[in-house]
Amino acid sequence: MLSFRRKKHRKDRATESAESTESMPERGEAPEASEPAEPSRTIQEEGAPRTGWLIRLHSGLRKTGSGFSSLFLGRKAIDEELLEELETLLLMADVGVEATQCIVDNLTERLKRNQLADAMALQNALRDEMIAILAPCTQALVIDTHPYVMLTVGVNGVGKTTTIGKLGRRLQDNGYEVMLAAGDTFRAAAVEQLKIWGERGDIPVIAQPTGSDAASVIYDAHQAAFARGIDVLIADTAGRLHTQSNLMEELKKIKRVLSKQDSSAPHEVLLVVDASTGQNALAQARQFHAAVGVTGIALTKLDGTAKGGVIFAIAQQLGLPIRCIGVGEQLEDLRPFTAEEFVDALLAAPAQESAAE
Repeated sequence: MLSFRRKKHRKDRATESAESTESMPERGEAPEASEPAEPSRTIQEEGAPRTGWLIRLHSGLRKTGSGFSSLFLGRKAIDEELLEELETLLLMADVGVEATQCIVDNLTERLKRNQLADAMALQNALRDEMIAILAPCTQALVIDTHPYVMLTVGVNGVGKTTTIGKLGRRLQDNGYEVMLAAGDTFRAAAVEQLKIWGERGDIPVIAQPTGSDAASVIYDAHQAAFARGIDVLIADTAGRLHTQSNLMEELKKIKRVLSKQDSSAPHEVLLVVDASTGQNALAQARQFHAAVGVTGIALTKLDGTAKGGVIFAIAQQLGLPIRCIGVGEQLEDLRPFTAEEFVDALLAAPAQESAAE
C-alpha cells in the first residue's frame, strides 16, 4: 500500500531545500535535467472519484468474478462436487497450485468442524481465506529518508515507465518533491516517454543519450537529487527477461553504484508485473527477487484480460508487499493495494457491478 508519512507544500520544501543545500558538502555541478513543461491537457489533473476506479477494477476482473458468483448462485448444500468446482475455478483464475491447495484445505477443515452451514457460508469463508493470504502483503511504503530512492525493475512491456509516471504524480500530489531518472538507455522511446510523463506531472527528469551507461545515469540523478533537496528519486531501468543473466547483472551494478553514495540505497526495489501473464509473473518475481532483492510489487493491466489470481501466488509463496495495482492508462488509474478491496472486486457478481455503475 502507498502511504506517505510526511507531507510538505512546495514552498516549505523550497525553504528547507535551500537550507540543506548550504550545509551540504560540495558534490560538483549537478547534471542537467529536462525542464518540465506545462502539464499536458490530455491528462486529467484531478484524480477521478474512487468509485469510478472501483468500477474499472470490477470490470477488469469481471470474467473471474462471474465464474465465482455463478458457482454459488442457487446452491444450498456444500458437497464434494462444489469443492472440486471451486478448486478448478481458483486454478483457472491463476491463483496457482500452492495457494489454491491452501485455500481449499482450510475450507475443507472448516467444513469438517461444521463451521459452514451452506453455500453462502462457504462463499463468505472463501473471501476470508483470500483476504488472509493477501493481508500480510498490504504494507505501507514509508518514506523515511531523503532522497528516498526507488528502483523499478521488470520485463519488457509490463508498464514500468507508465507506472513510474503515475507513481511520481501521486507522490507529488502528497507534497513530495520528486525526480525521475531515465535509466532505460536501450530505447530512445523509453527516455522520451519518461520525459513526457515528467512534463505531465511537472517533475524533473535526469536523462542521457541513448546507449549511455544506465548505472551512470542513475548515479548522476542521485547526485542531483541530493543537491536539489529532492524527497523521492524514482529510477527507470531497461526491461529485461528474468532469464537474461547479463542484464540482471546490470541491475546489481546499479544497486552497487547507488550504495556508494548511500549505503541504504535503493530503499525500494519495485518490481512491476503484468497481471495478464498469469503464473509467468510469479516466475519473474522469483527470479528478480533472487537477483536484486525485490521489496515491493506493482501489479498492472488489471483492466484487460487479466484473471487477477496470480497476486495470491506471489503473496503466498514470496510474501512480498504489494504496493499498488493499475487498471488503466490515466494518472488516477494507479491505486494503493488493499486486500479487502481486491478480493471483493474479484468475487463480485455481475449484478453488484451494475449496481455500482
